[in-house]
Amino acid sequence: MSLTASDIARIATLARLQLAPEESERLRGQINGFFDLVERMRAVDTTGIEPLAHPVATIQDVTLRLAEDVVSEPNNREANQRSAPAVENGLFLVPKVIE
Repeated sequence: MSLTASDIARIATLARLQLAPEESERLRGQINGFFDLVERMRAVDTTGIEPLAHPVATIQDVTLRLAEDVVSEPNNREANQRSAPAVENGLFLVPKVIE
């Protein structure tokens, strides 16, 4: 996939950006370079290769240091909701914003 100058102009318009011609050309080169890299990565045959949970796992065993799942903060829901204009069943009530 390769973007043209008109593609960059359209993207800039959608993003509400005003680009000088040299900026537009520089961005086109950078974005097309990114797409080239993605295409090279897609071309690599990964058949039979297990996905990694962590990239370091390829060179050493990785043990994730996870914190214990314990409650460490008190329940302050009622105190936090005292200043709210409207609360129902422990939930903040807000005006509808999507019509």
